[in-house]
Amino acid sequence: MRCWWRQVTALGVVLGLSGLNSGIAAGPSNGLSYPQGWQDWSTLAVSHRTDNGTVRVILGNDIAIAAARRGDTQPWPDGAILGKVVWKAEALADWPAAIGPGTFVHAEFMARVEGAGETGWRWGRWVGAELTPFEQGDAQCIACHSPVKTRDWVFTEPAAVPLDPDG
Repeated sequence: MRCWWRQVTALGVVLGLSGLNSGIAAGPSNGLSYPQGWQDWSTLAVSHRTDNGTVRVILGNDIAIAAARRGDTQPWPDGAILGKVVWKAEALADWPAAIGPGTFVHAEFMARVEGAGETGWRWGRWVGAELTPFEQGDAQCIACHSPVKTRDWVFTEPAAVPLDPDG
């Protein structure tokens, strides 16, 4: 378990040092404002998509993290925002058996908002280092997430973390 957390920590360092959103005023995507300060959010999970060769860190705002820790995700509470930060998967230069983040692909967010239509979520994606708003509409997001409609439209299963023995 300890080694896995080192990998998550390494991804966090990459997030902090990536320069994403440093001085860039990203416009809204599909009506969702770019979440300021997401680089400081806590990690819910990590994933590696073998179908498109990407690695992802899935983050949550304070509301999402608290809900996940309580197991209160069916449905997620209003105000919860989940973020997925995506890079091309690349072998690490000094450890070729391991993969890590390469070129940044996009950051996408889903925000649980009362009155947000059939799903209860607003969706946004910002593409490339320029954080260009993806303006293809919610329909593409809804179609992709339809296999997990019964899980409140969320693919991510929050990673189990050991409790703090002193806490």
